[in-house]
Amino acid sequence: MSKRERHFAIRKIIMAGGVGSQEELRRRLAKEGCKVTQATLSRDLKDLGVSWTSGPTGGHYSLPASAEAPGLRPLLGAGIVDILSNESLILVRTLPGAAGTVAEFVDSQRMPDLMGTVAGDNTVLVIPRSVRKIAALEKALKEKLIRG
Repeated sequence: MSKRERHFAIRKIIMAGGVGSQEELRRRLAKEGCKVTQATLSRDLKDLGVSWTSGPTGGHYSLPASAEAPGLRPLLGAGIVDILSNESLILVRTLPGAAGTVAEFVDSQRMPDLMGTVAGDNTVLVIPRSVRKIAALEKALKEKLIRG
């Protein structure tokens, strides 16, 4: 797993909430197929600007608010929270305010299997030309948006 993919997985897990320790985060990353040392995880958290916040029921990790407005290329990796699909559509979840930029980038790629996108504030609906092309289009989106 590349550093960019690992950062994507870390953001995804933290955005889902409830991560109170590096060890817990490391175990959840391992469940997603990313085995990482504590030292590497510490560096990743620092690189991502992740902070630990205490609360009434304990502490948890959170992403910085400044991660919501980076430039275009970093946004594509940093702004993506998740990419999901079902039998007919693909959904790209982003940080708040990032969906429009992500949708514009996806549309500009002129992918042959893509009919178009619809963006909200933090969600992009990706419409494939054919439901038979969902898996290929989802893979292409992950390549362009996460691995860049």
